[in-house]
Amino acid sequence: MAGRPYHHGDLRNALLDAAEALIRDRGADGWSLREASAQVGVSPSAAYHHFESRDALVDALSDRVIARLGERLSDAAATAHGGPQQPLIAVGRGYVRWAVEDPELARLAFAHGRTEPATLISPHPHDVLAAELDRLAAAGGLPASARPGAEFVVWAAMHGLVMLLADGLVRLDSPQAIDREAERIVRAVLTGLEAEPPPSPAWPVPRSAHSETLTCHQAERDPASSR
Repeated sequence: MAGRPYHHGDLRNALLDAAEALIRDRGADGWSLREASAQVGVSPSAAYHHFESRDALVDALSDRVIARLGERLSDAAATAHGGPQQPLIAVGRGYVRWAVEDPELARLAFAHGRTEPATLISPHPHDVLAAELDRLAAAGGLPASARPGAEFVVWAAMHGLVMLLADGLVRLDSPQAIDREAERIVRAVLTGLEAEPPPSPAWPVPRSAHSETLTCHQAERDPASSR
């Protein structure tokens, strides 16, 4: 006879919290589902009611980390003050600072971003960045011809700084210095995009796992759009 299911009011989130702490301490691969269960004080069989494997727990945590980053960047953009570029600068600062302050969870999110997510994450950092570029273009701060794919150009610049800092190839002396460097990079990219002549032929259109997921969901909602 099968045992009774284990009931816990918030066991799923407790396991996610335990996995998050283990990743910060040991990295993404240095622990097991059994250890995460022990951290919470339950048996592995109880954890299996919520996650069929350690990989499933990692995937769910990755989704939560990315959604949390999206919320952080969205809040940063919404509370930015100054000229029309300030929300994008705030997004750039927030992305770089997050990756520097929480490197193990950032690595987890970066690895997860290479594969198609199981769920459509909202707010997704990509969508926050794209929305701010749309607002800048609508305000006349970015030429319409430069808008397609601009989120990948800005992201490449921000992520490049993140990786240089993470690998120790670039060193900055304080969080304030990191913010200023991120601001300079975002401003430089926007200056280049603004001065860019209309391309002929058109620039290639990059894709990410998230953008492809968005396209699939759009096609499911509106089959005519994929014809």
